[in-house]
Amino acid sequence: MLYLGEINDSQKEAWRKTLEVFDENRQCYRAMSLFPEDREIPADSVDSIQVKLNEMKLENARAYGDCWLGCHLWRQLKLDEFWKEQLGPGREAVPWDQVLQLLVVNRLIDPGSEFRVHRLWFVQSAMADLLGADFAVAAKDRLYRCLDRLLPHKQTLFQHLKQRWQDLFQAQYEVLLYDLTSTYFEGEAELIPKARFGYSRDKRSDCRQVVIALVITPDGFPLAYEVMDGNTSDKTTLRGFLKKIEEAYGQAHRVWVMDRGIPTKEILTEMRKRENPVSYLVGTPRAQLKQMEAKWLELPWRKVRDSVQVKLLAQDGELYVLAKSEGRHAKERAMRRKKLARLLRKLRAMRKSCPSRDQLLMRLGSAKKEAGRAYHFVDIQVPAAKPAVTKESFRFSLNKTKLKEAEMRDGHYLLRSNLVAEDPAVLWERYMQLTQIEAAFKDLKSDLGIRPIHHQKADRVEAHIFVAFLAYCLSVTLKKRLQAYAPGLTPKAVLETMAKIQMIDVSFPTTDGRLLVMPRYTEPEPEQKILLHKLKLSLPNQPPPRIGNASQEMPKELMKM
Repeated sequence: MLYLGEINDSQKEAWRKTLEVFDENRQCYRAMSLFPEDREIPADSVDSIQVKLNEMKLENARAYGDCWLGCHLWRQLKLDEFWKEQLGPGREAVPWDQVLQLLVVNRLIDPGSEFRVHRLWFVQSAMADLLGADFAVAAKDRLYRCLDRLLPHKQTLFQHLKQRWQDLFQAQYEVLLYDLTSTYFEGEAELIPKARFGYSRDKRSDCRQVVIALVITPDGFPLAYEVMDGNTSDKTTLRGFLKKIEEAYGQAHRVWVMDRGIPTKEILTEMRKRENPVSYLVGTPRAQLKQMEAKWLELPWRKVRDSVQVKLLAQDGELYVLAKSEGRHAKERAMRRKKLARLLRKLRAMRKSCPSRDQLLMRLGSAKKEAGRAYHFVDIQVPAAKPAVTKESFRFSLNKTKLKEAEMRDGHYLLRSNLVAEDPAVLWERYMQLTQIEAAFKDLKSDLGIRPIHHQKADRVEAHIFVAFLAYCLSVTLKKRLQAYAPGLTPKAVLETMAKIQMIDVSFPTTDGRLLVMPRYTEPEPEQKILLHKLKLSLPNQPPPRIGNASQEMPKELMKM
């Protein structure tokens, strides 16, 4: 706020020079002098107005800090320049790159549907001020039409992001993490070819889904992704993805790190025997660990970490690494025992209540689904069809032999690689980096709201995932900055903290029937000041005042019910 009372001649001259007001009627900036309504305007004063100080209002509070940070990350990745070039100016009054920026920043901060952005979120945020646009940028049809324009630019975007992360963070691309996840639909989704029933990572086998394959660096920077049919088997995807990455980025030496279930023996053989072999490091199924058990007995353990030991076995041009982790051993044992304890409690309750045989079988099926693999460590005797269920006919017991064998293998996992000369400690560390891609999927599903999908058009389904991918790019950029300047903080926590910086309109009616509005963001509190200092960021100057007609009509779109 500025004091508009008694001022001397020099102060008055300085005030006239510094107050630049945007005249909404003339659509230009003007240097204006302000005077209280009880003071006469000097005769020599040009472009002066009188304001009614006693009718000052503070109104239209809206979120500013988190939106500003989202837009800052957008510019830091030079996505404003990229999308302005890719989407072009068009014939529309509102540039398409601004519409996309609105969708992505919303997905980063408060993910919701396009209709929610149009109806609610846009007017509750300061995006209009940050974009320099009016409500037209959030028109419902414009948001959906923006989605229709994105997919042709996907590969070009991957190239742009790769270069930006290399420039900003010196990102390296020698090691790539590859994994798949799924996301499901709400509704039938019958018109979407890729929507299929399949193995659901979201435990929603009742819903159609699509499968998303993702490649990222160990630092979490995504290199590429692909949307596939919902019934796609993991082991059928690797060959095609290898080809796409090589076509886009050349056949440079890279190490592909994958979990078990993705590569088949045939594909691994192809990768080894190519003219330019492709390096890999993959996990193996537990069954193979059991098959090779005899070969490991005489081999010595080598310590690679305080709680991690490995055994090495070279065979057929590959290096097998048997790793034993004390932390993983304790975790797997605790998880199994927790499920077993819950299962045994349920079985005791069934034996005590003695339900009918049909009810018993239904309850056993539910208990089996919840217990998972722990169910196989309990031997259960179910009565035949005709006899009634009694405590004698329905019995169960813990198979201690099976349980002991399983606990002996807890914490053990087998890796295989064609990097036969590599240090086993390095191989183990690289495999542990798969947690980064698991964290990326968690961010996409939880913080960025990629699920469930409600769109009923195929292109918009993929565009929805594309927008979530862009939001993840902003999130991982912020995460990397936090690692350097404020370790321990998460992107979500930072955005929530910055959201406390609000923007408010300070409005003054004028004596000639107009309205002078000064948009002002609130002063950062100590917590936000420390955060801005740590991240080496500075808030921009306060927006310029504007003057226009006093009657501000609400957009017609907001008035519709």
